[in-house]
Amino acid sequence: MAVTDSEKSAARLGASRRHAVSVAAGIFLSRIAGLIRERVFAHYFGNSDAADAFKAAFRIPNFLQTLFGEGVLSASFIPVYAGLLARKDDEEARRTAGAVAGLLALTVSIIVLIGVLATPYLIDAIAPGFSGPKRQLTIQLVRILFPGAGLLVCSAWCLGVLNSHRHFFLSYTAPVVWNAAMIASMWGWGGRYAQFPLAEILAAGSVVGSALQVAVQLPVVLKLLHGLRLAFSYQGEHVREVVRNFIPVFIGRGVVQISAYVDALLASLLPTGAVAALAYAQILFTLPVSLFGMSVSAAELPHMSGALGAEEEVARTLRARLDSGLRQIALFVVPSVAAFLVLGDVIVAAIYRTGRFTQDDVIYVWGILAGATVGLLSQTLGRLYSSTYYALHDTRTPLRYAIVRVLLTTGLGYLCAIPLPPMIGVGARWGVAGLTISAGVASWVEFTLLRRTMNRRIGHTGLPGIYLVKLWIAALGAAAVAWEIHRLLRHHRPIPVAVLVLVPYGVLYFAAAMALKLPEARSLLGRAKKMLGGA
Repeated sequence: MAVTDSEKSAARLGASRRHAVSVAAGIFLSRIAGLIRERVFAHYFGNSDAADAFKAAFRIPNFLQTLFGEGVLSASFIPVYAGLLARKDDEEARRTAGAVAGLLALTVSIIVLIGVLATPYLIDAIAPGFSGPKRQLTIQLVRILFPGAGLLVCSAWCLGVLNSHRHFFLSYTAPVVWNAAMIASMWGWGGRYAQFPLAEILAAGSVVGSALQVAVQLPVVLKLLHGLRLAFSYQGEHVREVVRNFIPVFIGRGVVQISAYVDALLASLLPTGAVAALAYAQILFTLPVSLFGMSVSAAELPHMSGALGAEEEVARTLRARLDSGLRQIALFVVPSVAAFLVLGDVIVAAIYRTGRFTQDDVIYVWGILAGATVGLLSQTLGRLYSSTYYALHDTRTPLRYAIVRVLLTTGLGYLCAIPLPPMIGVGARWGVAGLTISAGVASWVEFTLLRRTMNRRIGHTGLPGIYLVKLWIAALGAAAVAWEIHRLLRHHRPIPVAVLVLVPYGVLYFAAAMALKLPEARSLLGRAKKMLGGA
């Protein structure tokens, strides 16, 4: 019996959902490891000067990882490499992968060397509020961390190869070993050293973990490539295309990172603990972004990049995949927003309330996290729109809109963080919540521009209003019940309270989504039953 186009499309969407589940599962494991790492970090460092120094220091080499890492390589390398695989040109795909690896290794090595030598100047640029021993510790930590960031860039290249071959789970679980190395560093030496030397030991543990993260992926990558032929050459049409795609995304990521560094700079001017508290909140905020936005976007990018046919056929495929992905993302992100707003203190306390991290710190981080929820949905949906542009080999449009977002974030961030709190009678340290709110407003502007331009290009896409209304009804109704449970249990230990509050919240949300007849919730339940039946 012949297979119809609709059946083929349904099969492709089913495969994409399975791949998204693989990505989400891998990210979930790595994020859980990251949350454990942050809990251990909070136990030993709290919101101290050493915590501020480590969080600020980590941002500088992380800048290198972000510029050359997963997001940039996914946008520039995967569309070209996956396209070659879709056309069965395996030999050219291998040559392109080897050339990209060689150019990347050479470039990153040079930047790492420059970064280590220029560290004092970088500290002056991003944390001018640091002085004395705190500044000296930050400089030392950056110099230790920089080589590890270079290794994580190599890990991102491995991820690009693995994702193009639909090996999603390994690439996204690899960070577990990096987190494990940092956790082991703190557990092993935390009881024997003061905070400043412990921070240096932790930085060294991060570098060891970076090497391990590459090591666990490399054997599979080499098998897929039938060996690695490094080439420090710009020759070849497809290598040049990767570089051409890379430059706008690189600039776009750089622009976005400038916004992050402006936030860090402004936070360094606020009272002690602001830099660390912002970092604690961002760990939680980026969890749904990674689990749901990144998982769907990462799974869709190779499929979108491999779409073949006439222009209208490709546009129809992209519309179907984009709309399906948006609904999947919103199904999980809307309840995440509601949970952070209504139950954020439960979540923060369960993760961080230990050792030097006090209840006052819990409320402080919750306030910052609540501000960040303003842009949570737009940021996750925007990731999928950006992936669609990258699949179309258009990296310049997302760049333009990223610049708009950063300009807005910088201007609004300054106003909300520095002059506004005293004007409205709020303590200066709460200016950091203003940073997260302003970033959220700017991300909505960026998302609106991305969607409008994409709709002009491939036809109408987006979430139906009634779908969003049903999601919010389900999420806020479940959150109201969970809040009542929390009110009755608020004086008990944080982790049991979190279990007794958040589990019913999740169950009630999905029960309400089922009652409201949301097809994505029914599909999720069906897949869960199938997995349990198979087990």
